[in-house]
Amino acid sequence: MEVSDSDKKAARWAHDLFVLNIFFFHLLLTPATIMLGVGLKGLLIPLVLSLSVITYIYFRGRRESRWFVAAHWRLSFKRCKLLLIGYAITAAILLLAEVLTMGMKDAHMAQILVTVVTRIAIMPTLILVMVTVVMEASATSLVSRGEVPEKIVKEFPPHS
Repeated sequence: MEVSDSDKKAARWAHDLFVLNIFFFHLLLTPATIMLGVGLKGLLIPLVLSLSVITYIYFRGRRESRWFVAAHWRLSFKRCKLLLIGYAITAAILLLAEVLTMGMKDAHMAQILVTVVTRIAIMPTLILVMVTVVMEASATSLVSRGEVPEKIVKEFPPHS
């Protein structure tokens, strides 16, 4: 199947948007909120912005009529789901830290524990950020060749 340049450009945008999401909201904004010392609530800003982009990727993949383009938006959303798993693991670790510190009598020790656990909790998301960026670079190469991964073709067969 021959894919037009305009379809390739539209399909590439799905992967480019995901990577921009990673760079702006994870690699720039998250460290900035940490350095500004706005606390855990400040980490919600990049999270909410990133979730907004992920939501857009999801809905854009559902409403796209061109099969090749829609397949790549869906592929990009599959990578988003990996990122969401990282968010969930991080949230679970942060919740555990909160529960552990609720019963502590020494507030200074509780603060130290929260600081240490926060640094550890960010690791699953950070690792999945790196993994998904590499996966998206590979997907961009697929777009250039006009290809769709076989797994996506099975889950989302071409229109007849």
